[in-house]
Amino acid sequence: FAPSVQDNNEALDILMEAIRLSGHEDKVKIGTDVAASEFYSAETKRYDLDFKNPSGSSDDMKKSAAEMVDYYKVWLDKYPLVSIEDPFDQDDWDAYALFMSAVGAKTQIVGDDLLVTNPTRVQKAISGKACNALLLKVNQIGSVTEAIQAACMSQTAGWGVMVSHRSGETEDCFIADLVV
Repeated sequence: FAPSVQDNNEALDILMEAIRLSGHEDKVKIGTDVAASEFYSAETKRYDLDFKNPSGSSDDMKKSAAEMVDYYKVWLDKYPLVSIEDPFDQDDWDAYALFMSAVGAKTQIVGDDLLVTNPTRVQKAISGKACNALLLKVNQIGSVTEAIQAACMSQTAGWGVMVSHRSGETEDCFIADLVV
């Protein structure tokens, strides 16, 4: 089930209402996977927040990286968000660094598409202060050795590490054993 919503803020408002009605307002925190690579245009270097609109998007819905930082900051002020995954395009390193400098001390910024469990990209993110958490997917990099290297690098840098499977990949429970 997914409610019919017109924008991201409405979706978060509905979620907050459900949390409030459940009586757990003081207990629940939110994490979101923005998947911004899906609505980023490399040509215009803009993020189209209305990219699913069949009529096309108005210019005010197309945001620069700096405008997206401000957009997310409004969310962080309004909602109990503690984790934001893939807030920018997978190659928008400057945007990640800008966001980290603005909110990284109090918010988990997760690199999934940015890092792809690749130790080389993890090192670049550590050096450039691009994020502070890794979404580790063993088959995303190709070997358990490289996945463990990416995890160890992240942990040494003080990052959070979340282990995940690729959607629909398997019903095998090996991933649970790897986490331990």
